[in-house]
Amino acid sequence: MLFDLGEQNKVQKGKTENLFNTETMMQVSEIKDNTILLKDSWLRAILRVEGLNLDLKNYDEVSVILEQYKRFLNGLSFPIQIVIRNDYLDLSEYLQYLASNLKELTNPTLKQQGQKYFDFLENIDAKQGMIFTKSFYIVVPYYLGEDDRSEIRKGWFSKLLGALNAKDSTEQIVMRYRSFLKGKNSLKSRCNVLIDGLNWIGLHTKVLSTAEIISLLFSFYNPLLHKSQSRI
Repeated sequence: MLFDLGEQNKVQKGKTENLFNTETMMQVSEIKDNTILLKDSWLRAILRVEGLNLDLKNYDEVSVILEQYKRFLNGLSFPIQIVIRNDYLDLSEYLQYLASNLKELTNPTLKQQGQKYFDFLENIDAKQGMIFTKSFYIVVPYYLGEDDRSEIRKGWFSKLLGALNAKDSTEQIVMRYRSFLKGKNSLKSRCNVLIDGLNWIGLHTKVLSTAEIISLLFSFYNPLLHKSQSRI
């Protein structure tokens, strides 16, 4: 045959799969120095915030905390993204700790009671969903060459096209690295502002390390695989 349409379809299919694979659809280009470098050269840092239990505070204390939090948000000169994540409580490490200690018990009564407690928790862990935990994160952005507000106002379609433009040339990689060096200190300053402001309210805050960011993103995109690997 002069034209083999079957081979042509394979070539076209290969091009399509190469263009729209998982790597090209993700906006993350690199993660280094506790910073996410996006494909559009903009930077992100992630802060983990420990929550406050307002139920343990009296009315006056709650009023003061809420007023301070309101002033904190109104005083920010840059945008932030607050992420609240619900996940079930993983008891695997605690169960391993209990199992190792149960083996060392010599008192039969204590060992029996401990085994009942172990079985109870193991049943909860097996059902995966009876106990939920909340994790609080703040995503700190830094835009280079554009105002923060102008970037936020961009439509979803333009942001989607930017994410699909995933094939990087050498020039784009070099420009991204230069932008990273330029914006890293500015992003760090923003993180320090947030940490100081939240610590004043009583919210302890920590910048996620490179390994913690990778683990967090991996758990978002591969939750089941992340759970199985964390138990190894």
